[in-house]
Amino acid sequence: MKIGFNNEKYLTMQSQHIRERIEQFDDKLYLEFGGKLFDDYHASRVLPGFAPDSKLQMLLQLKDQAEIVIAINANHLHDNKMRSDLRISYDEEVLRLIDEFTCIGLYVGSVVITRYSGQREAKQLETKLKRRKIPVYRHYSIDGYPTNTKKIISKEGFGKNDYIKTSRPLVVVTAPGPGSGKMATCLSQLYHENCHGVKAGYAKFETFPIWNLSLNHPVNIAYEAATADLNDVNMIDPFHLSAYNEITVNYNRDIEIFPVLQHMFEEIYGMSPYKSPTDMGVNMAGLCISDDEACRYASNQEIIRRYFATKTRYVNDQCSEEELKKQELLMQQARITPMDRPCVKAAYEKEKSSKTFSGAIELEDGAIVTGKTSDFMGPCAAIVMNAIKYLANIPDEEILIDVESFSPIQTLKTAYLGSVNPRLHTNEMLIALSLSARTNPNARKALEQLSALKNTQAHITSRVSNVDLSLFTSLGIQITYEAQKG
Repeated sequence: MKIGFNNEKYLTMQSQHIRERIEQFDDKLYLEFGGKLFDDYHASRVLPGFAPDSKLQMLLQLKDQAEIVIAINANHLHDNKMRSDLRISYDEEVLRLIDEFTCIGLYVGSVVITRYSGQREAKQLETKLKRRKIPVYRHYSIDGYPTNTKKIISKEGFGKNDYIKTSRPLVVVTAPGPGSGKMATCLSQLYHENCHGVKAGYAKFETFPIWNLSLNHPVNIAYEAATADLNDVNMIDPFHLSAYNEITVNYNRDIEIFPVLQHMFEEIYGMSPYKSPTDMGVNMAGLCISDDEACRYASNQEIIRRYFATKTRYVNDQCSEEELKKQELLMQQARITPMDRPCVKAAYEKEKSSKTFSGAIELEDGAIVTGKTSDFMGPCAAIVMNAIKYLANIPDEEILIDVESFSPIQTLKTAYLGSVNPRLHTNEMLIALSLSARTNPNARKALEQLSALKNTQAHITSRVSNVDLSLFTSLGIQITYEAQKG
């Protein structure tokens, strides 16, 4: 994958821009932090060169000025909401974030439980946090939020929330997931700081959509594809256009809420420091794109990947038909089809010639390696085996695993573990290959190529098991596959 993003420039520009925003106010800025701090893999896929932990590295440049407040919605705790990529609950994610931040030297000042109404799960989390000596605050639901600004900005509104005590000029408000109340937390603090005689500021750090790219730029379309389940829609910022006669891109939720936010600022300060939702942002990512074509291509690939993922969810009754139709419309908007993903086209051709489920993997040098279902391996295991043989310059016809080595594993699966599929998953194939590597130098050479599969692209013409999906994620292979019920 060609590099299209200057990560070092981004770290420098972003941290400097945040420092400037802090200075705009009374040396106190509440920064609503959207997206993922530790593992922003979406950004690294659509902006090749963007490190998944770029936001974290940027914060580390400001760590002496920054403290972190984690917001968690009490209703999410009650509903046992999960972070799907890590398969952990939101309360576990709060504890994980605290440990991760602390481990790298970032100061976690407190946790705020929003929409608190005495939920048992919220009280349990409070107890766990207090044992760790982490201050916990409660914020409550406000009738009429966010439109009834008179009530919101009063003792009966933000006034009934706990005042979060902070000690540093930059307060980063983050959360385990969307809908946690980050913005409301920031605004509540502006109200309380003003009551304490501090004119604090608010800004929003959201990587996507990128304000200075066009509405139809693939990077921005890929953001819509990534948030199709939230029904986010990119839009021209009408407030920015009116104020500055400049076209910028924002998204529907921020544009819809901006008049209310502007009114809140006026109620608190007498005037609003911002004329548009774009003004509130501190995102420098669009200024750090070094190769636009590379980012366009990478983003188009992401749009196709999101389409396949949504199609599978739809077939398994996990999303609406409208969500799938939106993904199809986004592909049309980007003027692409699934066949613009090279590994998809190659996998289809392999299935047609082999008359069985097949797969293809596109390697770093552009070579495409295919594989098919056999008596011993499924298509996922086959393409990994064939890819590492290709990378190790081992002839395709050379057998690296003795066929007799498959038999004990297949017997274990079917006779003892209740599986109806005797074929080896990718992890089982690699275990067998590891055993062969003790006596077969070529098997060892093939295993040494596994790290070269990172950031490669793959497609499978059948459903893929969770075991194979997990291993492909570990290897860094970006996989798509066909939707099948079950």
